[in-house]
Amino acid sequence: MGGHKKVKLVLCQFKKSACESQLFGLESFYNGHKWNHELNHLISRALKCYFQPITAIMLPKVVLKLALLSLASAAINIKNGRLSLLDSNSTQSPKLTNYDLKENEDSSTRSSSGGLSTIEVFGSKFFTVEDGNQFFIKGIAYQPSKVAGDIVALDSGNIKFIDPLGEPKICLRDLDYLQRLGVNTVRVYSIDTDLDHDVCMEAFEKAGIYVIADLSEPDVSVIRDSPTWDVTIFDRYKKVVDSLHKYPNVLGFFAGNEVTNDKTNTFASPFVKSSIRDVKSYIDEKGYRKIPVGYSTNDDAETRANVADFFACGDVQADFYGINMYEWCGHSTYWSSGYKDRTEEFKDYPVPIFFSEFGCNVKRPRPFTEVDVLYSRLMNHVWSGGIAYMYFEEPNQYGVVKVSDGVVEELPDFQNLEREFNRVDPQGATIDEYKELYKEPKFPNCPISTKSWESSSEIPHTPDEVKCECLESSLQCGLAPFVRSDNLTHVFDYACNIVDCEAINSDGKLGSYGFFSDCSSRQKASYVINEVFLELGGKPDTCDFEGVAVLNNKLATQNELESTLTLTGDTCLDVLKANDAKKIKSKTSGKSNNVTIGRNGTLGRGNYTGDELENKASQIQFYSNLNTIALISLVLVFILPFLD
Repeated sequence: MGGHKKVKLVLCQFKKSACESQLFGLESFYNGHKWNHELNHLISRALKCYFQPITAIMLPKVVLKLALLSLASAAINIKNGRLSLLDSNSTQSPKLTNYDLKENEDSSTRSSSGGLSTIEVFGSKFFTVEDGNQFFIKGIAYQPSKVAGDIVALDSGNIKFIDPLGEPKICLRDLDYLQRLGVNTVRVYSIDTDLDHDVCMEAFEKAGIYVIADLSEPDVSVIRDSPTWDVTIFDRYKKVVDSLHKYPNVLGFFAGNEVTNDKTNTFASPFVKSSIRDVKSYIDEKGYRKIPVGYSTNDDAETRANVADFFACGDVQADFYGINMYEWCGHSTYWSSGYKDRTEEFKDYPVPIFFSEFGCNVKRPRPFTEVDVLYSRLMNHVWSGGIAYMYFEEPNQYGVVKVSDGVVEELPDFQNLEREFNRVDPQGATIDEYKELYKEPKFPNCPISTKSWESSSEIPHTPDEVKCECLESSLQCGLAPFVRSDNLTHVFDYACNIVDCEAINSDGKLGSYGFFSDCSSRQKASYVINEVFLELGGKPDTCDFEGVAVLNNKLATQNELESTLTLTGDTCLDVLKANDAKKIKSKTSGKSNNVTIGRNGTLGRGNYTGDELENKASQIQFYSNLNTIALISLVLVFILPFLD
């Protein structure tokens, strides 16, 4: 194990980054929160960090502005009878909550009488529930980027992505164009769960348009090169389901898009498969309509067959399977394009399969002659249609319309796709006819490990939010709240060179998933920080690590850990002991009755009892407050005349 010299060296290497992280975190925090004691606490730590000699000469103006705000806040606190600049309890511990597995009372969907029928999956086909006719997707990808010109249609540009289903100004404007194209489905890649989707979804329903929604968003998804299936991603996916489940024209959800896209990242697929399992279970637990959950892949020759088999094998299968298919370019043919080979390859695939994207743009305007073949008898016995890519013109030049200042301009591709979609009318079997000839499908075996497929058939466990809250509430020393999530790599690199990080690691190649690997990245960072803290002696005044860490002043009590149930039905204490139960021993004393999980699963507080820890932490905080006030005063005396 590394000693104190090694720790000092590593910390100095990311000292400046940590200070900058605190400042950016403060700006972000202040933009969306009212002024309170917690923000005071964050300011004081950022000032302390920047006033160290290593960075003092680089003091940015934002610190000075924050100093002014902090002084004003202090005056307000004093006026209201508060004697300290900072709240010693400003570091909040997570609230421990029990899982409630009761069905949602609002689980019923609207009656489809006189409206659009819901879609169901049976065997390898889609069917409309009301009349039992086979359903073929005639769709288009529908999501503007912030550079596509639609930002002017919104009230604010302070957004990460544009959800057209939550913006009536956009969806109602485009509805006539979508109807003219003859589409019956749109694919939306990112849903803003804070928006109301009633107007757009109901308008699309009346127009006969279904929606397939991706569950991810740009900042929350299974990342192919460093995959994880954790509470943060699962929470995002659940929110999308909660937002859209009530609409009868929701055809399905994509749990991933091209996550494994070549042989170098096949180990990411188990994480997506776990998400399919857990989202399907969540839909069942909530009593929602059984909305299909599937996967969208690319058309990589080396991994195509293995990826398809993986998502249809074992105890967990995708409800449908999409392929982003760009083999047909220009005026190709069924035989020369590769469509014939793909149709033969997937003729016995056990779940509905379709083109989740199509529309090669090597030749523009695109003639879209593949549409006629895709919906013909050459292919429609295997494929359930496809989704053209895409509606909005962007720098990648795949659009059929161009939007400028909120005004829609049809491109030549629009007329071509309109002509081709409106001339096809695929006819399939009814569900009754299909059932008469239906034979139980043969699901494939999971692919074996090869040089082009390095992925285990073992998939991660279901993320347990309460378990992770239990963990976080038991840690003495954890991640400071203002450290930016995109700087956590530095924390993990530093900590995992000193302590064992097996409990938080995941390996889709080996099928090995650490006990706390399903916790959020911030919770995992707190865990490894606490491990280092304990490795170095566990003294409260060492819980800083140059501004990255803070003491947890609200550790969970023994009673709280024993009374809170996790997803498995075990108590928090039992779950934490399960991580390593060999030498569990309580070292708490006094009235606090706090417990914390130390290195190797033991309970401890370094060399301090519970009361001593609280007293020591209070002393450190008190002197820190005095130093901060002095620093702010100096800044104001010398710098105030030069501020804007």
